[in-house]
Amino acid sequence: MIGAGPGGLAAALQLTHAGAEVTVLEARDQVGGRCATMRADGFSFDTGPTFYLYPRILREIFQSIGRDIDQEIPMKRLDPQYTISFGEGGKLDCTPDLEEMDRQIGKLSPEDVGAVHRYINHNRVKLERFRPILESPFNSMLDLLRPSLLAAAPFVKPWKSLGHDLGSYFKDPRLVIAFSFQAKYLGMSPFRCPSLFSILSFLEYEYGVFHPYGGCGRVSERMAEIAEEMGCDIRISEPVRKLEFSGKKVTGVVTDQKTYETDAIVINADFAHSMQSLVPANLRSRWSDKNIAKKQYSCSTFMMYLGVEGTYPEQQHHTIHISRDYIGNLREIEKEKVLPTDPSIYIQNPCITDPSLAPSGKSAIYVLVPVPHLSPNTPWDSKQKAFYREVTLKRMEELGYTDIRKRIVYEKVVTPADWRDDFFVYRGATFNLAHNLGQMLHLRPHNKFEELDGVYLVGGGTHPGSGLPVIYESSRITCKQLLPDLGLPSKFIHDMKPMATSTPELIGS
Repeated sequence: MIGAGPGGLAAALQLTHAGAEVTVLEARDQVGGRCATMRADGFSFDTGPTFYLYPRILREIFQSIGRDIDQEIPMKRLDPQYTISFGEGGKLDCTPDLEEMDRQIGKLSPEDVGAVHRYINHNRVKLERFRPILESPFNSMLDLLRPSLLAAAPFVKPWKSLGHDLGSYFKDPRLVIAFSFQAKYLGMSPFRCPSLFSILSFLEYEYGVFHPYGGCGRVSERMAEIAEEMGCDIRISEPVRKLEFSGKKVTGVVTDQKTYETDAIVINADFAHSMQSLVPANLRSRWSDKNIAKKQYSCSTFMMYLGVEGTYPEQQHHTIHISRDYIGNLREIEKEKVLPTDPSIYIQNPCITDPSLAPSGKSAIYVLVPVPHLSPNTPWDSKQKAFYREVTLKRMEELGYTDIRKRIVYEKVVTPADWRDDFFVYRGATFNLAHNLGQMLHLRPHNKFEELDGVYLVGGGTHPGSGLPVIYESSRITCKQLLPDLGLPSKFIHDMKPMATSTPELIGS
């Protein structure tokens, strides 16, 4: 297996449990990929994802290997889930208590009282209709004729964007944004993202937003530990240099240390980068360099990881600030590909929930600003990096972190160029291939990769797409196809009991 990101680790658990001999080769010096932990001077930061959404899928994967996720990875359900502040004015402390949510909505927009209940009820049905699509492979156009997909179409509304779909529930544009900004988990504008992704916000309210103690990177680390306990061989700091082929069949994986013979490989690396660096051009037609370059990619992110003196008990665990001109902000990122002049920003203040992430009396603050992926308009030299650091700190001060500059004792900045160079992400597009209708289902790279023999994909670059829950689901879809090809049983992946519709208030606490 190439790559020890969340999808690769989930696949390693399932394959090892089923009896496969699994070796995981990871280029970086730690597991987790974009879902890892960065530690420095006593501070711990998640490098990418900062909360767990819809834990059902990972729970079922753990059950399938005989483990209890509640025991292995304690998590706390957050309430409020996050605070949204609007540049146009107003805020919401978003809570799974729908009556309280309705009360806040009434203060913001009286004519929208009751809309959240309609939204939740409709999307509960949508998710149930969509789940068979989310959990099944799509290897050809014929898969579009499945009864489950045809039955889901009226609920999924593929002809509408997420923003327009939310407009049928909420009249106030701020509420449309509050229930659609989650499209940024996919690196896309809600007004270009298909309406089926209205389920993202629904998942938060229905199933919860969770903080894993130790951070999301700790989940990756624990998955790797369990995989190794089961007999999986995980080798960090061992990048793959090339693949050996017999025709279109991969027969060997070459690193600086050795050549590994293989019956099959699972690629968990960034799809566009790994195809161009590992697979000869003559073996790729559908996914040639030219075709890869023509695809649409997600936005990128400007990151700041700040270790600071003191704590911010008055700030929420998660805060999302929506820029005053949100449509203009999206246009700058996706169409003009210039740095936003009035950026939206996400701030995580996790030490109010989990003090273990910083030395006593200090805080680990995580800051994310959506920006364009790499292009000639955004060179990200040292001058550009310093300029956007100032833009970001100024926005933090406006949001209540008034003394942040003088309290910083540790700082690391990550730009789209760093995502490309340090994490091997094509164009620094943090959320991988975009999720438009032309790049979903069978039009996405297949879990059982269509151009080579014995090659399988997991992660955000394959079906179902980006975001931790669907990345974990990609591992199940891949393993269901790979295990029979290896002559090993895949029955344990299928035989999962449905999770109850309610989740405990605290997991593992």
